[in-house]
Amino acid sequence: MGANQSKAPLVNEKLIVERLRALEIKDEADSEYIHVNEKNPSRASQNHVKAPWASVSISDVGQWEHELLQDPKNRLALSALSSADPKTVLTSRSAAIKDQQIFSVKIPFEGAPITNQRSSGRCWLFASTNVFRVALMKRHNLDKFELSQAYLFFYDKLEKANFFLEQILDTASEDLDNRLVQTLLQSPVSDGGQWDMVYNLVHKYGLVPQVLYPDSFNAKASSAINSLITTKLREDALQLRSLASSSVKDITAIKKKMMKEIHLILTLTLGPPPAPDAEFTWNYLDNKGAAQELKTTPLAFAKELSTARSIRITNSAVHDMFSLVNDPRNEYNTLLTVDRLGNIVGGRGITYVNVPMSILKKACIDMLKAGLPIFFGSDVGKYSNSSSGIMDTGLIDYELGFNVRLGMTKAQRLTVGESQMTHAMVLTAVHLDSAGKSVRWRVQNSWGEDAGTDGWFVMSDKWMDEFVYQAVVEPRFVSQEINDVLKSEPKVLPLWDPMGALA
Repeated sequence: MGANQSKAPLVNEKLIVERLRALEIKDEADSEYIHVNEKNPSRASQNHVKAPWASVSISDVGQWEHELLQDPKNRLALSALSSADPKTVLTSRSAAIKDQQIFSVKIPFEGAPITNQRSSGRCWLFASTNVFRVALMKRHNLDKFELSQAYLFFYDKLEKANFFLEQILDTASEDLDNRLVQTLLQSPVSDGGQWDMVYNLVHKYGLVPQVLYPDSFNAKASSAINSLITTKLREDALQLRSLASSSVKDITAIKKKMMKEIHLILTLTLGPPPAPDAEFTWNYLDNKGAAQELKTTPLAFAKELSTARSIRITNSAVHDMFSLVNDPRNEYNTLLTVDRLGNIVGGRGITYVNVPMSILKKACIDMLKAGLPIFFGSDVGKYSNSSSGIMDTGLIDYELGFNVRLGMTKAQRLTVGESQMTHAMVLTAVHLDSAGKSVRWRVQNSWGEDAGTDGWFVMSDKWMDEFVYQAVVEPRFVSQEINDVLKSEPKVLPLWDPMGALA
């Protein structure tokens, strides 16, 4: 020991040392980050040390500012970042240059026109109908065509209201402040949805061309009706919970009256939709300019997707498609579902086959090679620019501007609520390198032609790894082992899990 022994550490210093040891921080040359168990990151450390609470020191703040502005780079950053959107200022020019709309594999028929969901959260309905329309356009020889998103939107709202009220009755014995009940009450009829919900709607109500049921004002801007219906349903929920505890015999009739009121609101704001089994007449021009006429019903029109003739024309069986997801918090090759998530009582539940990204991407590449579009779900707001239509993890350099390095893994982002599925779009092309590895992907969005390159986006392969969570595929593009997962008992995730987010 040296002549000058170190002084005994202060209490706070001891606490800091103990906390660092408990977190097992390793001094590695390539990382400054704490390593946690991604499969179970929520488990508290058994050696947890409680440090005393500390307020923000005014003197510290003054010192930080003084040190900060001593650096000329920070003074330049202050001028730039305080005058504009930091994402714009910090956009990487090299990323914007390399993410070009050039692809080596592209489906021969992408469908047109570019659609626009306006100020609504109907992306899943746009993405799914953009997938469905490809088969119908080929069958009816069309250059441009849209299915009515508003038609599915109407019935989805109606069904979600009924689904919600049934859930309220089923949980009436739970305390009102129970987490499940509160989660149900948060958003009874959100605009969002999932692939299995689309299946339920199409199976029960069918499809119609958009020209026969176009968007109303409230379909394009849904916040007003969402607010009204949500308030109404929350009031109904309180009434039903009270009735359920008082042994009222005609509770079913009361709930039916509540549903009639929701139907009234939807009909007056969206317009009366075609009945699923009522015949409609569709007049259209084919791609040769010849006038055509089709008399059918919404249910029969939807069944065209699964007829032998359509499958021969498109080489696709969209009714058999299912969701692959990449959720690194959970074991791969397992079936996942979300408790009480759905839209139609008695309909198909929400299921995902959890796989590594390598399997999800291979299935997507093989589908694109077969000429088929792909519905996928992602967290579109991360490292993306809607004007340029670029999604790239290298697009925004936060470290350059703020000297802050962001390094959470995909599993960590899911665990702490930093990321989840927020938007559904369609894949129509991929660029492969000389080794056959994916480099970038072409994305058909539903934000109109003013976003991206005439409505088209490009996604880097690294962005796909980090922020894509779901791709809907046909069974023939994955192994029998993956198909067999669909027959297994699912792991049930709680309703508030990020995999329960509605795109």
